[in-house]
Formats: sequence, C-alpha cells, structure tokens
Amino acid sequence: MSMVLRRLADGFALLGGLILLAIVAVTTTNTFAFILDRVAGIFGADVAGLPGYEDFVQLAISCAALMFFPYCQANRGHVSVELLMDRMPRALQRAIDFLWLAVTVAVALFLAYWMVFGMLEVRSDQVVTSVLGWPTWPFYIPGLLSMILWALIAASQAFGDVADA
Repeated sequence: MSMVLRRLADGFALLGGLILLAIVAVTTTNTFAFILDRVAGIFGADVAGLPGYEDFVQLAISCAALMFFPYCQANRGHVSVELLMDRMPRALQRAIDFLWLAVTVAVALFLAYWMVFGMLEVRSDQVVTSVLGWPTWPFYIPGLLSMILWALIAASQAFGDVADA
C-alpha cells in the first residue's frame, strides 16, 4: 500500500477523532446546561440547553463514523478468522485474502455509489436540519470520500505485493 493512502487513512481517522471530541464537548456542555437549569429552577431561573444539539450530533456522527473505515482497512483491522486461516496452505490463504479484499472493494464502491444518489436527492430536495437549518447534503461528502478511500486501500492491498498481505 502506498504511503499516500496510509497517510490519508491516518488523516481521516484523526479528523474523525476530532469530530468525536467535538461531539463529546458539545454533549458535555449541553448536559452541564441541563444540570444548571435544574439548579437554577430552584431559584425560579432558567438555563437553556444548546439549541440544535441533536442536529449537530446527528450530522457530526454521520461524518465521523465512516471516517475510521479506511484506517481500519489500512491496518487490516477488520474481522478475520485466523484460527482456520493459519491452518490452510499459503496459496489458499492468499486466494481467500484476495477474494475478501475484492469483496471489500465492491462493497465500499457500492456504498459510495448509493451515497452519491442519496446526497443528490437530499440536495435537490433542499433538506435542512430542523433546528439549525443547516443543509444536510454537504455532510455526505466525508462519508463518500471515506468509502472511496476504503476501496482504494483494499484494492491496493489486493493488487499490492505479497509484503503488504
């Protein structure tokens, strides 16, 4: 696998992690506001939570969740049954590995293909979040890029040299 693909996978995972940290920060802030509201209620005051919190979390999770797939593939972190594979002849191991990498490429491209249609439909329908009013279609882009990167990494592993396996 090329160093460029590995660095892209690392970058996507780091960006996904930063998005998750933002979700944690916003969730903590919103929870703290609810706690303050309970305390302030004793004194007849109100403290509002963050407006659009659910909108933000929904959109941020939709980006972050898929951004870890390329990293996982680059590190061969997906589930495999080593117990059986270790006992098979090396040639059969390589053939099965190639088959599953090809299936992974197909699945990632299939998901990317349908994400394009989903994004175009959401964009043409001008779908926006209920509270914040943010358009939702741009939040498809990180997932779409993640699926493409995932496919590229799996293809690189399938067609790369034996040292990558």
